[in-house]
Amino acid sequence: MALHLRGINQYYGGSHTLRDVELSLQDGSCTVVLGRNGVGKTTLLKSLMGVLPIRSGEIALDGQDLTRLATHQRVAAGLGYVPQGRDIFAELTVQQNLEVGACGGRAGPRRRFGFDEVYQLFPVLKTMRARLAGNLSGGQQQQLAIGRALLTNPSVLVLDEPTEGIQPSIVQDIERVIQSLKGTLSILLVEQYFDFAQSVADDYVVLVRGQVVASGKGEHMRRDNVLRWIAV
Repeated sequence: MALHLRGINQYYGGSHTLRDVELSLQDGSCTVVLGRNGVGKTTLLKSLMGVLPIRSGEIALDGQDLTRLATHQRVAAGLGYVPQGRDIFAELTVQQNLEVGACGGRAGPRRRFGFDEVYQLFPVLKTMRARLAGNLSGGQQQQLAIGRALLTNPSVLVLDEPTEGIQPSIVQDIERVIQSLKGTLSILLVEQYFDFAQSVADDYVVLVRGQVVASGKGEHMRRDNVLRWIAV
């Protein structure tokens, strides 16, 4: 297994936001974390990336302990992160944004993705590579953020609600890309839209109030009545 989170506890002040979270990610698979707004999904990813400190627990990637490493060290170890809101550099061009990713990744293993591979996955980025990223649509910015993360040469791609505010045609493009990436790398995806989650999930985990309340195979999400945990 590529990624292990064991006994993760995290607090905001006196609020216990993650409670003994356990999660394992299979090599080459996509695991989807589901739940309503405010249950701790984004907090979990930020804790995984070292953006937020954890009170207790362990995080390991390919046998390497990441628990006390800084965010840039976790990226160098093989975590590629696309945060909620994308965080692209609006005043840089598309090409320059991608170059930031290529400069910030891990060394060592032969790169799975270069600029050509990213442009093949997202052809619109190639046609707009000289355009300022801030002038792209929300969907195009999401594609750029994913491409930038892939250029860090990750073994695990971490995506926080990639469909949020995105037009349906680009949601389909992102689904296609996720499906094509499975087997090449592992994917940890936070999502609250059931249909999209089910379409890409090999495995699922459901969070409620910072706790894992259900988990299973993606193909069984309807049978397991996962929708009841995320419907408003």
